[in-house]
Amino acid sequence: MTDRFVSAADEMRRVLGMPDYPFAVMDHPISSASTVALERQAEAVLERSLGLILRA
Repeated sequence: MTDRFVSAADEMRRVLGMPDYPFAVMDHPISSASTVALERQAEAVLERSLGLILRA
């Protein structure tokens, strides 16, 4: 998800009883980002996601 929606995701994981549930975040907005910027963000969020998965 993008950083603009972190507070909503924090609230949802709290409401669902999983306050420590991890998620990966990328910069907002993505609709106006260049292809190169999106590729960089995708690589970074992939690394963070893999870290979350492998840590679990």
